[in-house]
Amino acid sequence: MSVVLPGGLDGALFDLDRTLLDVNSGRLWLVREWREGRISLRDMAWGGYWLARYSLGHEEGLDEVFDTATRTLEGTSEAELDERVRTWFDRELAHRLRPGAQAALDAHRVAGHRLVVATSGSTYVARQAMQHFGLHDEVSTTFHVEDGHFLGTIDRLAIGAAKDSAVAHWAEAAGLDLSRWAFYTDSASDLALMERVGHPVAVHPDRKLAAVARERGWPVVDWGTAPVG
Repeated sequence: MSVVLPGGLDGALFDLDRTLLDVNSGRLWLVREWREGRISLRDMAWGGYWLARYSLGHEEGLDEVFDTATRTLEGTSEAELDERVRTWFDRELAHRLRPGAQAALDAHRVAGHRLVVATSGSTYVARQAMQHFGLHDEVSTTFHVEDGHFLGTIDRLAIGAAKDSAVAHWAEAAGLDLSRWAFYTDSASDLALMERVGHPVAVHPDRKLAAVARERGWPVVDWGTAPVG
């Protein structure tokens, strides 16, 4: 699968869930937490409902889900969660990279571009994506930590408009011009960030994003699904 990149780019931002990956990692994490007895079946269903809405481009209400989930972390060791995420990512997500995502990563890498994952997920998930897929940096949702333990509150949210703001602050701090960057995502919730970069690309877009991409002439791509087995 070949990827032709426009000239004048310095780097590329990649959404994680249903963009680089062919699944929603948040849904898989909810299932894991339920199976291990950390959340109830009702909590899993509630979280799954809001994640499904988000996958359709509706970010409203998802901040409440993150707040609720973050409160359950209060007192938990950061090192413990980091290890749990690492083990889970190795088993359930490392093999779910879309073939087209690999081709896009390779093309940008050959061009000497900086590769960054920009996800609404936690920094612990984002770091695993960096390690497994050869990315240089990440922008993600972060939590307050004191003396190695979670306080149960969010430090920086990276959902929708908040993701756009987080990426903008990251780029400003690094002295980067996002008009010379690409951004790949599946979700209309990322429209603000797509409008900020110079080369927005819709990957398996939800209905709303597909309509906007057609209207504005943005590329729409099919990156396939990860091979089974």
